[in-house]
Amino acid sequence: MKLLTMGKSLSYSSLAFITALYYTTIVNIPVYAELRTIFDHSQAVKIGFIISIPILFLAVFNLVFNLFSWPYLTKPIFVLLLISSSMVSYASFNYGTLFDRSMMENIFETNSGEALSYLSWSSIGWIFLMGVIPALILIKTPINKKQTFIKLLLSKSISIIISVLTVVLIASLYYQDYASVGRNHKLLNRLIIPTQYVYSTIEYLTKTYLLPPLTYKQLGTDAVQAPTALITASKKPTLLVFLVGETARAQNYHLDGYKRNTNPYTEKQNVIAFQHVTSCGTATAISVPCMFSALPKADYNARRAAQQDNLIDILNRAKVSTFWLDNDEGDKDVAKHTREKELDTSQGNQECDCRSCHDIELLDGFKKYVQTLTGNRVFFMHMMGSHGPTYFQRYPKNRAKFQPDCQRSDIENCSIEQITNSYDNTILYTDFFMSQVINQLKSMQNQFNTALFYISDHGESLGEDGLFLHGTPYSLAPDYQTHVPLIFWASKGFEQTKHLNRECLLQQAKTQHLSQDYVFHSVLGIMDIKTRAYNTKLDIFAACRK
Repeated sequence: MKLLTMGKSLSYSSLAFITALYYTTIVNIPVYAELRTIFDHSQAVKIGFIISIPILFLAVFNLVFNLFSWPYLTKPIFVLLLISSSMVSYASFNYGTLFDRSMMENIFETNSGEALSYLSWSSIGWIFLMGVIPALILIKTPINKKQTFIKLLLSKSISIIISVLTVVLIASLYYQDYASVGRNHKLLNRLIIPTQYVYSTIEYLTKTYLLPPLTYKQLGTDAVQAPTALITASKKPTLLVFLVGETARAQNYHLDGYKRNTNPYTEKQNVIAFQHVTSCGTATAISVPCMFSALPKADYNARRAAQQDNLIDILNRAKVSTFWLDNDEGDKDVAKHTREKELDTSQGNQECDCRSCHDIELLDGFKKYVQTLTGNRVFFMHMMGSHGPTYFQRYPKNRAKFQPDCQRSDIENCSIEQITNSYDNTILYTDFFMSQVINQLKSMQNQFNTALFYISDHGESLGEDGLFLHGTPYSLAPDYQTHVPLIFWASKGFEQTKHLNRECLLQQAKTQHLSQDYVFHSVLGIMDIKTRAYNTKLDIFAACRK
């Protein structure tokens, strides 16, 4: 971009070419890093093919940028593109993040507190040097506006034709090489900046805001509680606490076979840990609405799910009292028809830092909220859990058992050992919190038949294969991002009232392969809701009820 500092004004085609050169040589370093890994593991690679890659990028970028470099549009579009591209480049290079439509949905629905957790001196420096400074240079660069429209079209046409001919020449020489790399490494095209994230953004905005709204569909209009459930409610109501976990992967749960004891608290509570559970997505914005929807993952569509009743709506229709208490970026609209409260992060006490609170704050006033409900009830808690990259903020310092941990948000500057220690501390703290919830439920057994159901929304990558955090497209995502913990606890009164066979559940937990598709039907089933929307085959508990 140094050429942009010249006093001489530039033509629109020259500006497009210089910007293309900048994207080819600087912005797309995540692509080159991935290509280097690919070539290092290849038996033989043609030198000509390697040399042709940046030339191909330059030709394609030049063609695309020429299509968007017009009077009054060039600077606003390119300035926005430069700054946003620097952000994408940082996340892709340091965390291996792929910006598909689901990731853009997650970004657009992220609250300010979560967004700030990704800021660090490293990210700010990267964005400033790669995005802000070039954008400022561009703003100050004079553009030749005296050029006639005919000359403008002519210069653009020549530049585009040269680009097309370059692409054709490279394709004629190395098409087989490009096809081979493309087929075997499908994530490569999702790393290219700015094409992938711009396309994904347009796709998300189009499907979210521009398509005609769907007609709202009511489900479970026949939903009622079984007579036995109503009789129980009049004597000793059922209280089910549903914990929506955040970014917890099963691989780091001692209950699921992890070598470290990250579950010392719940293992003393006789919980049942289901071993083989997969998520619906790899980001909260997908997984949470999906698990509460009647739509299975195979048919899940965010627009359809948003315009039809979900699990909470059907519970309410059956006169089960519900309450949603949130400590993590909102409910993703799944609780829009029930009573809801978000934790006040501005309290400034030892558990809250004005951005977020430790999950233990969810228990502050818990019993009071439960008493405001009537009959059989389900109390939802949306946890902060193991939300990264600021893992160290998810647990108090006095509970940082695994050391040394990573006490910073730019986790790329920590060792894998430190990152893993921090993450394991979040799992340990989640385990502590879950045990405290169970203790609360135990103390309420004289008034309620109590139970706890915990499932994480998705998992997390901790550096395996160069990936960090989550949000990788599901088809490419490793098991670390899709294999999630599911934990169940029930009081004796709950087991007796629901006729649950504990030994049967323990056996199923070890062998049965489950997914978040089971959540909708399992909760309806265990709460004894009679409705055509219920599918007994997707009820975890059905086979173990006498």
